[in-house]
Amino acid sequence: MKRTLLSIMMGLVCTSAFAQAPNGYYDQASGLNGAPLKSKLKEIITAGHIDNGYGGLWTAYQTTDRDNIAGIPGYENDGTILDMYSENPNGTDPYNFTYGSAQCGGSGYTNEGDCYNREHVVPQSLFNENFPMKSDVHFIRATDGKVNGMRSNYPFGTVGSTSYVSQNGSKLGTSVSPGYSGIVFEPINAFKGDVARMILYFVTRYETQLSGFSSGNMLGGSAYPGLQAWELNQLLAWHNADPVSQTEIARNNAAYAFQGNRNPFIDHPEYVNQIWGTPVVDNQAPTAATNVTTSNPTSSSVTLSWTAGTDNIGVAGYDVYVNGTLYSTVSGTTATVTGLSPLTTYAFYVITKDAYGNPSPMSNTASATTLAGQPVANGCGNEDFETIPAPAAQVYNTQTWTNNNITWTATDARTDQSIQSTSNRAITIRNGSLTSSTISGGIQSLSARAQLKFSGNPGSLDVKVNGATVGTIPYTNASTDLVTINNINVSGNIVISIVNPVTGARVAIDDLSWSCYSGSLATVETAKEKSGFVIYPNPVRNNELSVKGENLGKISKVSIYDLSGKLIRTIENPFKNSNKIHLNGLVKGTYILAADAFSAKFIVE
Repeated sequence: MKRTLLSIMMGLVCTSAFAQAPNGYYDQASGLNGAPLKSKLKEIITAGHIDNGYGGLWTAYQTTDRDNIAGIPGYENDGTILDMYSENPNGTDPYNFTYGSAQCGGSGYTNEGDCYNREHVVPQSLFNENFPMKSDVHFIRATDGKVNGMRSNYPFGTVGSTSYVSQNGSKLGTSVSPGYSGIVFEPINAFKGDVARMILYFVTRYETQLSGFSSGNMLGGSAYPGLQAWELNQLLAWHNADPVSQTEIARNNAAYAFQGNRNPFIDHPEYVNQIWGTPVVDNQAPTAATNVTTSNPTSSSVTLSWTAGTDNIGVAGYDVYVNGTLYSTVSGTTATVTGLSPLTTYAFYVITKDAYGNPSPMSNTASATTLAGQPVANGCGNEDFETIPAPAAQVYNTQTWTNNNITWTATDARTDQSIQSTSNRAITIRNGSLTSSTISGGIQSLSARAQLKFSGNPGSLDVKVNGATVGTIPYTNASTDLVTINNINVSGNIVISIVNPVTGARVAIDDLSWSCYSGSLATVETAKEKSGFVIYPNPVRNNELSVKGENLGKISKVSIYDLSGKLIRTIENPFKNSNKIHLNGLVKGTYILAADAFSAKFIVE
């Protein structure tokens, strides 16, 4: 935290009075460097750590997060909440919070200045809201609730193109930090060092647990170095550019008095470089991926695979391009591209990226053509959740959106989660449901993925059609597989609803799709479609079938599909002169005849 000249001068006089680590506190770390030093600091700051509970943070903030902490000059020195997301170091704050009277929980705010809450600098979703992490005051700050919500679960980095700017200049937007191109949050310069040292404390205090945490595009999966390369380099730069202030020292002392341990990187800033060194610069690009191939085309998706590229330090991931446009970034050597149009040819290639953002040359280009779409217009479809409302972390409310002419309503839902190894977006339901508007064409089968987020036990979602339960979709923390419910067999107009029956379980849903109702094989004597249209004779023996039903002359087009969904033939104005369709050239097999008004199977013998 950068201070005024007066603050710095007073700090130089008073440093020894405020650096109050007990004598011998860090003696065991003497002479160590690198990973051994980090592990020894973990032992030191774990010993004596008292978990005072999540509610205890409000008490802690009386001494840890006040302007003019313990007599140390701050900014206004008025005892208000010292909020790094609203503080104006060079002038009057846009607003102030009074301790105690302006606090709120995960909601209760609409605008900046409404209230302050508890900001986990390392998002609590990454460690499933478990203790003692959830209540560790060393990385949980009192901040404006609105700005906290806008920061969401995004990592910290340098913003290029902004999507949100708080009143004190904190920013949300696209990262320009080397090695990462996702969404990041950037505090103002005065607090960048504070943020860096809080995160470095977290990956030291909890280094043995990191392998079980989610990365959040910031944490590493091992004790050392504990952070992804791009985030580590960014935090090292911030730590060096924004030195420890007297206010940070005072907060560290107050936190020690409250929970019995300290942030070693405030007491000994030199430990940072002794453990992690200086930021590494890597300008060498990785090699291109090779042998990109396509497989398993459907009407809306294609699967890609390729041979990995190589890098002098390490490959971080692959950018997948569809017709020259970036589709997604994946860590492995396979990807399934969804949301494609039926009967369309697409070109795919990938670009290898290393941890520092260096791109390889593009791979070879592979092409694939999707299969025909579902037989009935607006009667079958999919929802990939890529157009759901913008993410708002930790906010559960009613979400509504329209995609493919279907309006979806998700109650008690959040939009900032995804299912591992699938697309970028998913809808997460807590004590609510996901419900469609009315869909025509009926339903024969339904598929979806579900995954338990955060904490909880495995369970199942209830799938309902027109209010009746037709099956369930199981979920666990690790589940990512597509689950299909067959033989639903409901014709006519339908409403699809997926209900979470388990109170408090937060379950993400993605890759929802369904096939239309095709009915049983019909003959004029034994069965009729509810629409009133009938195919006869069935099986067809003389390359000619007849259709009986009302208003045949108004049908502008029919299509014939095989059972894989492949389009075989389209016939314009089929019933202009008669009710017969000629099938010359169709080989023996089972087919579907489809029009806007009906669909039915028939057999060619």
